[in-house]
Amino acid sequence: MTTTENRALARDWPDAPTSPEGWIGRAGEVAQILAVDAVARDRGREAPFAEVQLLKDAGLVTLLGPVEHGGAGQDWPTALHVIRRVAAADGSIGQLLGYHLLWFWAARLVGTKEQIEAVEEAATTNKWFFGGAVNPRDNDVSVTDEGDTLVFDGKKTFSTGSRVSDVTVLEGALTGSDAHVFAIVPSTIDGLAFNDDWDNIGQRQTESGSVEIDHVRVDWSDAAGFVDKQFQPRVYNTLNVPTIQLIFVNFYLGIARGALEEAASYTKENTRAWLHSTVDTAVDEPYIIDIYGDLTAKLWAVEALADAVALEAKKIHDDAWNVTAEQRGDHEVRVAAVKARATEVSLEITSTVFEALGARATASKYGFDRFWRNVRTHTLHDPVAYKRREVGRWVLTGELPEPTWYS
Repeated sequence: MTTTENRALARDWPDAPTSPEGWIGRAGEVAQILAVDAVARDRGREAPFAEVQLLKDAGLVTLLGPVEHGGAGQDWPTALHVIRRVAAADGSIGQLLGYHLLWFWAARLVGTKEQIEAVEEAATTNKWFFGGAVNPRDNDVSVTDEGDTLVFDGKKTFSTGSRVSDVTVLEGALTGSDAHVFAIVPSTIDGLAFNDDWDNIGQRQTESGSVEIDHVRVDWSDAAGFVDKQFQPRVYNTLNVPTIQLIFVNFYLGIARGALEEAASYTKENTRAWLHSTVDTAVDEPYIIDIYGDLTAKLWAVEALADAVALEAKKIHDDAWNVTAEQRGDHEVRVAAVKARATEVSLEITSTVFEALGARATASKYGFDRFWRNVRTHTLHDPVAYKRREVGRWVLTGELPEPTWYS
């Protein structure tokens, strides 16, 4: 049993919090546990089963779950703060939690009212951890209608979290139509094979490798949003992209804050003033003071924008059955704006902190490079220039982004 497994299993969690502040504080406690050996985990190859169990034990996987089924009943602004807190300690686990919460919410995004109630009760009661074999850019999963059942076949390049999950969201194109089908299946179902082929420079513990899908059968009744084999469209179906993009924003900002806080601690304890300086300590070094002041101001500004956009999203989520295309489009523009700024600021912070640390801080034992590697890896998910384009077109022409399944 690893050190992380011991910590996760031994922790005696008190009663669940009852307020947003309490849950954000709980996330901070989880972050403290994760921070202890974050550098070692980044270097290792162990799948984060114990870390997922820690999220379960702390109650974070059911953060959005209905209270009547044992969930916390919290909203998206709180959930995004929780993701940010966890990501400050470990970007991979922050991403896993964020993706899980999105797929937990997927039934609400595309499902019927009956499906939403059934999924949320089962997911909350059983503390399911969700993975997702969902990447609509890969047109290599077909869904075949075989009467009462659907059959998924193909491969997904990425399946974040699925290898450590209880259930997996599948997505594919229905043969003979333009429809995309989403369905939740047990991650141990026959026909699913998760490949241990995620070997990237950052976000190393997200288990984002490929998955083979071989004749996975699903009842038509489990096809999210379909009634009598016909999808029931509504504007809220298209909130998947702005919702996950806002999740991206928050774990980027969490990673950036983690880098800044850990760097500041190192600077106070270890960094030396330059030999030609007129001061005795690094904390009195003018250029170091300037770096931390500049980076902190930039981080605070983007965090404030992210919080404002999250509150705008809450209004849409609270009125999911009545949201208009205009509300959805305006919101996606705001999400695009904060995504662009979060990308730029997180990359700047995670690289610039080295200038305030000194040469000795590049020793691999400190692992300061992991913060940059993590944001550099995930910020390539979709070109940030296209986010700026959405904002620019809206400003100049009033054009609203066309809803898509991916970005």
